[in-house]
Amino acid sequence: MTSALITKGNGEAKFTMTFTAEEFDEATAAAYRATKGRYRVDGFRQGKAPRSIIEKWYGEGVFFEDAIDTLLNTNYPKALDELDIEPIDRPDVKFGEGKIEKGKGFEVTITVAIAPDVELSQYKGLKVEKVVYPVTDEDVERELTRVQKQNARLVSKDGAAEDGDTVILDYAGFSEGKQFEGGTAESQSLKLGSGTFIPGFEEQLVGLKAGDEKDVELSFPEYYHEKSLAGKPATFKCKIHEVKKEELPALDDEFAKDVSEFDTLEEYKNDIRRIQSENSGKAAEYDGKNKAIEQLVAANPVSIPAVMINDEARNMLNEFAQQLAMQGMDVKEYAKLLKKTENELADEFKPQAESRLKSRLLLDAVAKAENMEVSEEELTREFDDLAKQYRTEAAKLREMFEKDGNIKYLKQDILNRRAIDFIYDNAEVTEVAPKVHDAEVTEVKADEE
Repeated sequence: MTSALITKGNGEAKFTMTFTAEEFDEATAAAYRATKGRYRVDGFRQGKAPRSIIEKWYGEGVFFEDAIDTLLNTNYPKALDELDIEPIDRPDVKFGEGKIEKGKGFEVTITVAIAPDVELSQYKGLKVEKVVYPVTDEDVERELTRVQKQNARLVSKDGAAEDGDTVILDYAGFSEGKQFEGGTAESQSLKLGSGTFIPGFEEQLVGLKAGDEKDVELSFPEYYHEKSLAGKPATFKCKIHEVKKEELPALDDEFAKDVSEFDTLEEYKNDIRRIQSENSGKAAEYDGKNKAIEQLVAANPVSIPAVMINDEARNMLNEFAQQLAMQGMDVKEYAKLLKKTENELADEFKPQAESRLKSRLLLDAVAKAENMEVSEEELTREFDDLAKQYRTEAAKLREMFEKDGNIKYLKQDILNRRAIDFIYDNAEVTEVAPKVHDAEVTEVKADEE
């Protein structure tokens, strides 16, 4: 098969695919071997009739359609790759005027929609405001308190359990008068207010003391992962063995030694401030780059075809469905709860999908305008980073990407990140303080270019 580009641009690509007589004959023979069992011929057991006999009974072109489908389906992706075409819709296929017949090749002309052309009018010197969050003494104290609570110890207390206390209890769950599997435990530790148990359970244990017993009445959520219990009322027979409260360690030099590499509390606080300042700087840069992309989209209008938006919205719904699945919920159940269809859920992603596509196309255009290319060293580093993230070997990961043909998408991701860095580095960036109580954003300082 040979492919040749006719035109490419204005949201459309047109090209030809030409197959030789030998390729067509081989595909026809393969079609005979794969489909001969469909045909009945007198005097032969089904599937045993010679090709010539089947063609005589059913016509010479009986296997042509399957042969042509195989050739097109196999070679269409190859042609797209050879001609560097990224389709966004199903192709329109037209055959040449010549008759398709045995011993002859044939040619098809394919027209397919592609992403629209992008004309960059401005991508340097964009005016960008990034929000900077200065680290305060309160931020440091908040982190110190978090670590203090993290290192608290539990001690028994007399009296009623309060929100935040931990209770040691036995419980047994019943629904419709029958004890259900997985709803029983002994000497279970439960922090009240943690949200560990289903809604309504922990709240009803507040006020109980060691030795108290109580029937906790509630209903399982409609979307509960165990379908047989979803939405049903239940009773948990509970007995409290012990109530414990948190005892916080003193914030002193000994505490600093226990939780850090430092000898004094003051040194530990300074390190907390340093880490928070680094994180704040990263967050400010992330915010600035997002604002730069927003300005890029605003300065360079792009019209996105509906088919691209629909496909991207569906992809985003699939991503959302995977997130729901991790929480034990099915997207169909989620849609049912909202009294919507999956298509209606996908429609809600369309504005975000359009924005994402505009950003992607414009970043692609910036990378091309600046002649950016991915070096072998960059690709190696990327696979090394991904291998650490997924806890596998970089060589195996690369082999998988190459086998699936996803290397080009990985390269595009690298180029997009570089394009973001480029427009941000070449923008007029102004640092602003975060809004407080809906006050106006105030300028802090302008970055020097």
